[in-house]
Amino acid sequence: MTETAMADRIENGAGFIAALDQSGGSTPKALRLYGIEEDAYSGDAEMFSLIHEMRCRIMTAPDFTSDKVLGAILFERTMRDTVEGVPVPTYLWENRGVVPFLKIDKGLEDKENGAQVMKPMPGLEALLADAKAMGVFGTKERSVIHEANADGIKVVVAQQFEVAKTVCAAGLVPIIEPEVDINSPTKAEAEAILKQEIATHLDALGDGEAVMLKLTIPTEDGLYVELADHPMVLRVVALSGGYTTDDACERLARNPKMIASFSRALAEGLSKQQSDAEFNAALGANIDKIFNASK
Repeated sequence: MTETAMADRIENGAGFIAALDQSGGSTPKALRLYGIEEDAYSGDAEMFSLIHEMRCRIMTAPDFTSDKVLGAILFERTMRDTVEGVPVPTYLWENRGVVPFLKIDKGLEDKENGAQVMKPMPGLEALLADAKAMGVFGTKERSVIHEANADGIKVVVAQQFEVAKTVCAAGLVPIIEPEVDINSPTKAEAEAILKQEIATHLDALGDGEAVMLKLTIPTEDGLYVELADHPMVLRVVALSGGYTTDDACERLARNPKMIASFSRALAEGLSKQQSDAEFNAALGANIDKIFNASK
């Protein structure tokens, strides 16, 4: 029953998906933006403890509820941790009405044919079984496309759908994320090729293989409407990709049938030094802005 309720929230609910999944590589930058310099901690354990404190502050904030937030993407350490003494996935769903997702990729390979595929994911089936047991609804896996190279894009999309099938077989819903670099000189051309590749793979999916798509906000407004309408797609979400919150929201508002799944834009202007009242007000303003752009 819970799964059905989660699926209904994701497919039909108003709101956006919060990305709280900074990994080892992106955590120092996220902490720096939050007002914690690298000399304030030593080693991974301290670093991850600090980022977990930040995430808990976000998850327990008054505005971080199902009224505006549909789902949250978690880093594996976060999934296995607790907030207010409750396992994070349980807290999100039962206390906040927010659907939990898990980031499963292990980072990117070096660039080849203008694109970066995902590194191997040893132990994926075991991780998916754990996530399922902990009440996680879906996964997220990211590749990056840097230029309009048809060969590179084809390989990225094929790998994404191969992983997606493994996720579906484990009873979870994959968020396929072939990010197009917002600074690519051939961004619009890359997006046109990407759309076609994704459509081809969507048509080949079988029963029980519904997916979500997480895509860079396209240069051509409305480009992905047809993908959003595909019967095998639960939802199309947008990544902010380095745009400021205002810029990302403005671009997103011009794209029907896309909702936000922002990370950096969600945390913009938040600081460890803020009082809880200041922090909650700043986060609330970001949530409002992103929610309105996702309508």
